[in-house]
Amino acid sequence: MNRIFRTLVACLLALALLGIASAVAEQTEFNIISAISALSGGYADNPVLKAMQEQTGITVNWDCMSDSLSEQVNIRIAGSDLPDAFNGVGFNNYDLLTYGEDGTFIDLTPYITPEIMPNLSAILEEHPEIRAAITMSNGAIYGLPAGEQMGTAGIGKEEDYSIFTIPQFSMINKKWLDELGLSVPTTLEELHDVLVAFKENDMSAKVYGNAAGSTIPMSTGFDQWCWGQNIFYAGFGFTNWINDVCNDLVLTADGTVNFVCDDDNYRAALTYFHDWFAEGLMDKEMFSQDTTQLMAKCSQGYVGVSTWWYIEELMGAYAEDYVFLPVLTGPDGTSNVTVRTGGAINAGNLSVTSACESPEKLLAFYDLWYTGETVMQLQYGPIDTYFTGKDENGVWLSITDSESREKYGKSAGELKAQLEVAGPKLILSNYYSDVFKMEDRAIERLTDLYDYWMPFVKDATVYPVDCVFTPEELDTIDMYRSDFENAVAEQEALWIKDGGPDDKAWEKYLKTLDRCGMSELLEVYQAAYDRYAEAK
Repeated sequence: MNRIFRTLVACLLALALLGIASAVAEQTEFNIISAISALSGGYADNPVLKAMQEQTGITVNWDCMSDSLSEQVNIRIAGSDLPDAFNGVGFNNYDLLTYGEDGTFIDLTPYITPEIMPNLSAILEEHPEIRAAITMSNGAIYGLPAGEQMGTAGIGKEEDYSIFTIPQFSMINKKWLDELGLSVPTTLEELHDVLVAFKENDMSAKVYGNAAGSTIPMSTGFDQWCWGQNIFYAGFGFTNWINDVCNDLVLTADGTVNFVCDDDNYRAALTYFHDWFAEGLMDKEMFSQDTTQLMAKCSQGYVGVSTWWYIEELMGAYAEDYVFLPVLTGPDGTSNVTVRTGGAINAGNLSVTSACESPEKLLAFYDLWYTGETVMQLQYGPIDTYFTGKDENGVWLSITDSESREKYGKSAGELKAQLEVAGPKLILSNYYSDVFKMEDRAIERLTDLYDYWMPFVKDATVYPVDCVFTPEELDTIDMYRSDFENAVAEQEALWIKDGGPDDKAWEKYLKTLDRCGMSELLEVYQAAYDRYAEAK
């Protein structure tokens, strides 16, 4: 009898729970706190958002703010006055893990399924690196992905390399070479001799009629992103780009993390280029000048060799006289470009809170954001407003600046700022070839990257900028990274200017790196990468 009674009670409880679940599933109105551009006209009447709400049968009450967003979000969370979701707030991984583990945010993993979120599920299946980037160290997902993958696939190339893969394109004045009867260098030794010839023959004065002694054989910045000297280190087996992860950090093909700044070839490179600096071949102002100063020198015809993305932008009226330099071979026959990671995937642009009674319905709405045509309109503006028609391949074309001014009284950029919607917008590289046209300058740069520069790259292994760190690891990075990077950069600059290092100075330097936490940083970056690789 007791067993029958218990069974009846269990059945009634199950029916009650089913009724509650049915009632919960009826939630169709959601309150969302969202970021918004100060120029935006608001989201309530946005035609793209309204169409998606109608399609999924929900209503969104947008509480948008551009000023004091972080402050207001923190107040709401601290007071447990939660909306159903936070949109476009930009929580970092530390926030996501903290609010996820304390129950403020729900784990989205059970909802990212082909049934509830077919579009996002398909993307994560095709791009496991994106899933790895949004998976926290405890295995949960507390935010939907956002990011822009502008790469060579977007211009129809077979392999997809990020536009950031090689940040520095080096260039040389071919007209000066022709005047001297010299060829474009292919080795560092040949470039050295060319720079000497530029200086001794005062080519800026000789060819362009500038003041005597105005020639600067080579001018760059120091350890700058697209205008530094780092591309020339390839002749010693590395290029220590400015990095979003940690400067001088590289990932080898076997999955081992390493800092190049304590390697013997790094030491050899600094000794080698000090000789160039001492000979006056490298601009004495390379350590202090900014981009405005560099561009002024280049645009006046003073500089023989420099680095930038576009020859035209840097060299101005003299651009036709310049050609790209190849990646130059070093003294021992080495030439290796350490490639750079692409733009990061951000996981903090849509988080659902514990206040939401029907996450599956809300996430079905957000799944519509993950189609090419939709994200195109959320990023720039609606079809028939920002996008005016298609080309012969069916790819959408954006409004021109003159068209926008004539029709709307504002530039195309201002129109975009008015129409753009914040949130989890994921622009995949192939969207640029299949959905909407990439801007012309990006097409030019990607074409140069793929056709000219990538053939010099032997190994495209790169430490992913999207690795997820634990709170303890973030504390370690916060403790050591800045001092470590500063110590390396300061000593690198001193050795190029003043010479060195001898054995004694090198040993002292290595001890400094130890004190600045190099071993601790290596351990953290290795652990984070190992988890990332496993999540993929």
